[in-house]
Amino acid sequence: MISFTPFPRLMTDRLVLRQLEMKDDHQIFFLRSDEVVNKYLVAPIAKSIGDARDFIRKINNVVANNESVYWGLTVKDNNKLIGTICIWNIDWEENKAEIGYVLNPDLQGKGLMQEAVAAVIEYGFQQMKLQCLDAVLHPDNKRSILLLERNGFVYHSVLADEAVYSLKNPFKQ
Repeated sequence: MISFTPFPRLMTDRLVLRQLEMKDDHQIFFLRSDEVVNKYLVAPIAKSIGDARDFIRKINNVVANNESVYWGLTVKDNNKLIGTICIWNIDWEENKAEIGYVLNPDLQGKGLMQEAVAAVIEYGFQQMKLQCLDAVLHPDNKRSILLLERNGFVYHSVLADEAVYSLKNPFKQ
């Protein structure tokens, strides 16, 4: 098991992956209430800034308890949140977890989430010593499926309205 304290801040060529802060409330509200962002997600829709603040508190609590790690995405030299990415549903006994992510629709298609996913995959396998990462998503979410496939995830199964893609640890331990 790993501790997420201090928080594991990650950097890519263009991004900083950092802990959520209360000042991210408006961006979290947008990401959790926007129709485009939430089209394929099964999550409660944020109805107010208060919902967004409650979500930030909840996320920071699960991170503090080492139950998941949840990064806010920002472009370098601009601390405004543009998306999120997480490793959650961690099963330490099986050394596996799930990856999940969202990005502001205005910034999709620019390779930003590709950078974030690659950094989080490396963190999950190298630092957390996971053996498998799964992604559970709607089978119609073609852009996300392509992103996963570009990163080595392979189709595993369909459960109801969810497709499961898996990536085994590509790093030799």
